[in-house]
Amino acid sequence: MDKLMNNHWVMRVIALFLALMLYASVNIESGTQANKSTSPLNTSTSSSLETAVVTDIPVVTYFDEEDLVVTGVPETVNVTLEGPTGSLLKARQQKDFEVYAELTNLSIGSHRVNLKIKNLSSDLKATISPSVITVSIEEKISKDFPVEVEYINEDKLEEGYSPDQPIVSPNSVRVTASKEIIDRISKVQATINLEGAKETINKESRITIYDSDGNILPVEVEPSVVDVTVPIKSPSKVLPFKVVREGELKKGFSILSMETDPKEITAYGPLDVLENYDFIDGVKVDLSEIEKDTVLEVDVPLPEGIEKISPETVKIEIDVDEQQEKSFSDKKIEEVGMAEGKVFDFLDPDIGELDIKIYGAPSVINEINSADIELYINLSNLSDGDHEVQVQVNSPQNITWSLEKEKVKVRISSAS
Repeated sequence: MDKLMNNHWVMRVIALFLALMLYASVNIESGTQANKSTSPLNTSTSSSLETAVVTDIPVVTYFDEEDLVVTGVPETVNVTLEGPTGSLLKARQQKDFEVYAELTNLSIGSHRVNLKIKNLSSDLKATISPSVITVSIEEKISKDFPVEVEYINEDKLEEGYSPDQPIVSPNSVRVTASKEIIDRISKVQATINLEGAKETINKESRITIYDSDGNILPVEVEPSVVDVTVPIKSPSKVLPFKVVREGELKKGFSILSMETDPKEITAYGPLDVLENYDFIDGVKVDLSEIEKDTVLEVDVPLPEGIEKISPETVKIEIDVDEQQEKSFSDKKIEEVGMAEGKVFDFLDPDIGELDIKIYGAPSVINEINSADIELYINLSNLSDGDHEVQVQVNSPQNITWSLEKEKVKVRISSAS
C-alpha cells in the first residue's frame, strides 16, 4: 500500500478522478438551479397565449353599390383568434375588428375572393372560416312590380265577416337586383293579419319578394313598406223599409203616387241581430209640408243592434193631384181574433154595416171598387159582455177615408 501511495502515477490518477467528480458535481447543481430559475418564466409565457372562436362576425363588402349587385357573400363568418389573454378578451367582447371582401377592382362575372381582416390588435392572429368565397358580380337593374296582398288567419274572422278588395298605397314598388334575380321574381307581397277583424283594417306592411318556389329573394325594394287598407264586410241582409206618413196634405189635395229609390236597404251587423229584422221601420214623410209634386231625400233610421245601413238616405218622389171623393154604402164589418167558443152580436149598428167615403186623386179612386175596401173589428182578448170596438179599414194605398162611425158596439157571449 505504501508503495502505491508513493507512486507518483497513482497519485496523479487519483487527483484527476477527484477533479472530475468535483466538476460533475458543480455542473449538476448549476443545471438544477438554472432549471428552477427558468421554469416559472417558461410556464408564464406559455399560459398567456390562448385561442378563442368568435362567431357571427358580419362580412363587409366593398364594391360599386350604385351600379353593381354582388351575390355569394355570406352574411357572417366565424373567426378563430390566438394571442395574449388580455388582447383576446378585448377582441371577443368588443368585436371591433372587421372582416371584409375587397371587390372594388373586380370585373362583372364570377370570382374567388379571399376574405380579409382589419382593425385587429397586432398581437393577435386570426383565421377566418370560410376564408375563401365565390362571388358573382352583375349589373344592377330596376323594375316595377304590382303589390299583392296575402291574408293570414282569414279563418279566424268572426262568423259572417269577410275581407273586401284591399287598397295598397303605392300599388307598385321598384325592385332593384341583378337581371338573374329580377327574372326569378314570382310575387311581390304585403301580408295582413285578419284575426278577429270586424272593421276596416289600416296597416303598414313590409314588402317581401318571392320566387316561384316560395323562397325569399335578396333584393332592394323602394318603398320597402306600403300602406294597406282592407275593408271588412260584416254579415248583411237586404230589407224593405216602411214609409211612415205623418201629417196631412193641404185641403183639396191627395197623393197620386209615392215612389221610393231605392226600394230596399242593406243592413250590416251580427247574424243574430239581423235575424230579428224583416223590414226597416221609421222612414218618415211629413205630408203637411207638401204642396206640389216633390222629391224628398229622407234619412233612414239605424235599427237597434245594426252596425250600419246602405244607403243611409232614400229619395221619395211624391206626385199630388186634386182630391176627389167616392162613397160606398152598407159595407159589411168583418170580425177577427174572436176566441174559440165565443159568439158576438152587433148592438150599434145592429146590422153590422157602415157607409164609407174615400178621398184621393181621380186616377186613383176611379180604379177602386167596393170589393177593394174592407172593414173589420178586432175582438181578440175581449171577455163576455158589451164592448165598444174601433173599426179598422183595409184599403189600397194613397187614399184616405171617413166612416159614419169610427167605433161600433158589440156583445160577446159564450156559445151555448
